[in-house]
Amino acid sequence: MSHLIAPSILAADFGNLQSEVEMVNQSKAQWFHIDIMDGVFVPNISFGFPVLKQIQKHAKKPLDVHLMIVNPDQFIQKFADHGAEILTVHIEACDHLHRTVQAIHSAGMKAGVALNPHTNISLLEDIIADIDLVCLMSVNPGFGGQKFIENTYNKVKKLKKLISDSNSNALIEIDGGVNAETAPKLLEAGADVLVAGSYVFGAKDPVVTMSNLVEL
Repeated sequence: MSHLIAPSILAADFGNLQSEVEMVNQSKAQWFHIDIMDGVFVPNISFGFPVLKQIQKHAKKPLDVHLMIVNPDQFIQKFADHGAEILTVHIEACDHLHRTVQAIHSAGMKAGVALNPHTNISLLEDIIADIDLVCLMSVNPGFGGQKFIENTYNKVKKLKKLISDSNSNALIEIDGGVNAETAPKLLEAGADVLVAGSYVFGAKDPVVTMSNLVEL
C-alpha cells in the first residue's frame, strides 16, 4: 500500500470552510483529518458536531476523526452518525480501551488508538491486533504548528516491529510537524499515513503541496 495523506482541517480557514473542504476533495490527498478537542484532555478547544456536520456535508473523502477528549465512549455513536470512517481515541484517555475499541467497531467505524509523545509503544502490545490504526503524536497535542519531536522516528520503527510481530494490520499515522523535511524520513521509518496541517493550509499552493506529499 502506498502512503496516505490526511490534511488536518484544524489548520484550515474556518471562515471559508466549504471551499477549504472542496479544495481537499479536488487534491490528491486521500483523507480528511479532523481533530476534536475539549479543553480538558488538551489545552485547546477546536470544534464539535455542528462544524463536523458541515464538513461531512461537503467532504467526498473519508473522515479520519481524532478525539483529544476525556470520556470518548459517550460520543462514539454520534461520531459514526456524523460520518466518521476512522475514529481514534487516546490511550491516555481510556480506562477500558478494549471496550472502547469494540464499541467503535460495533458502530461501523475503523478504530484507531493515539499515543502522546511520552507514551511507550509497549502499552499497545495487548491491543495492537484488534485495532486498525495507531496515531503517534509527533508534537504535544493541542495546537498546530509545533516543532517536530525527533524521537518519533524511533517510535515508528518500534511500532512497525510490534505490528509485524503481532500479525496486525494496523496502519501507522503520524500527527504533528509533517513537512517536506520530516515526511520522507517518516515514510522510510515505516509510517503509512501522514497528517499535515499548517504545512498544507499555510502553503502558497496547498493543492501542489498535498500532491508533493502524496508523490513522495
